Amino acid sequence: MWNGSSKRGRTRSLLAGILISILVALGAGCSSESQPQATEKIKLSFRHVWIQEHNAQMLKIVSEVIKQFELDHPNVRVDFEGLDQTVHREQRLKSEMVTGNPPDIFVLFSGAEIEPYARAGRLLDLSGFLKENSMDDGFYDLSLWKFGSGVYGLPIEGFVEPVYYNKQLFAELGLSVPTNWDQLVQVITKLKAAGLVPFSLGNQERWPGAMHYHYFLQRFAGSAVIDQIVKGKGSFMNADYEQATERFLEFAKLNPFPTMSDTRSIAYAENLFLDGKAGMFLSGSWELNLFQGENSTPGFADKVGVFNFPVLSGPKEASIGLARGYTFGLGLSANLEGERRRAALDLVKAIYAPDVQRRIVYESFRLPAMKIAVDYHRTGPVFKQIVDLLEASPTAFVPYDNALPPALQEPFFQVAEQLIAGNVSAREALQSLEAHLQQYYELIGK
Repeated sequence: MWNGSSKRGRTRSLLAGILISILVALGAGCSSESQPQATEKIKLSFRHVWIQEHNAQMLKIVSEVIKQFELDHPNVRVDFEGLDQTVHREQRLKSEMVTGNPPDIFVLFSGAEIEPYARAGRLLDLSGFLKENSMDDGFYDLSLWKFGSGVYGLPIEGFVEPVYYNKQLFAELGLSVPTNWDQLVQVITKLKAAGLVPFSLGNQERWPGAMHYHYFLQRFAGSAVIDQIVKGKGSFMNADYEQATERFLEFAKLNPFPTMSDTRSIAYAENLFLDGKAGMFLSGSWELNLFQGENSTPGFADKVGVFNFPVLSGPKEASIGLARGYTFGLGLSANLEGERRRAALDLVKAIYAPDVQRRIVYESFRLPAMKIAVDYHRTGPVFKQIVDLLEASPTAFVPYDNALPPALQEPFFQVAEQLIAGNVSAREALQSLEAHLQQYYELIGK
């Protein structure tokens, strides 16, 4: 799909044309490692997923970096393409990794997701790049970007997945932030009685609903079970997960979500909360620019509070932690060679420059992935609440869609969707996940 440096020749005479034709014919069988001529444009493909409203500032920042990079490097052209996150992550990129033809630079999720790509030699090892630019100690956490001795991508932001709530609605209805199951049920019941949607949700892409489910699993089982599953030694068929899934079915029966949520977009869920028609919204810190900033509704940020998802069972290791991580970033194709590789790495260096990373914090309200100086007085009231919540949380866990291998992600999303709809029992849901897990173990020889 993506091509490399184009071959163009300008002729001034018939002889020159013949010579160029011969050179092109000879070069057709040469290795792709041959470097482009000085007059040639280096083309780089760059695929992003910043196509939704809450990503508008990220798109603007990276677009401006690319524009300046092209001005500074007139021999380089960057084809900057946006694609729906689910289509990119679950369909296009997986297919391209199989054929060995991914974009040159692309949005990538770390954790178990990068392992098959790195194992197949599809991702460029960035460990040398980090050392050359004194960046190897410049990130808060690269652990989930490593495979073997290599580093196969870089986080561009940190994130956390809290529950946002409308403080004004809670005050008007005499509600307090729920900290356990019984309180959560009471809040849902009272919000519904007031004609409000308890939890805003647009589950068209299925992963937003799975965020709710992974909190239930984590609250009952802690980190031990998912850690063993990721290591190739675990199972979905256990008492803690069954209790968690039974409780999730009880939660779904309360009808806490808008009608037809499985057909609703993420933008629909965002607007439902912004319009004051939903009391709560479980989402990520990537939503912050909708609540504050130049394009937000004036005064709305003062109505927004945040809290950690309620405790649902007896505490276990990491069971009361926040879902958070540094798992969203950029990867590069291992196909890059010569001048194209140098150009791609120079562009990545420009994106990860401290000034650009600070812009991502101040303008897009993203948690920093790099160890840069940040003035949190400039980040707005909701951002400060997120930081305070992080500091108060005793533990954290990696979101399940990042922790699980790619072969399990879609089944996990599908099971969560079926549970929300009440179409499967707890045991049926876990048996389905277990079947996919065992298929994956057989595939990788575990």
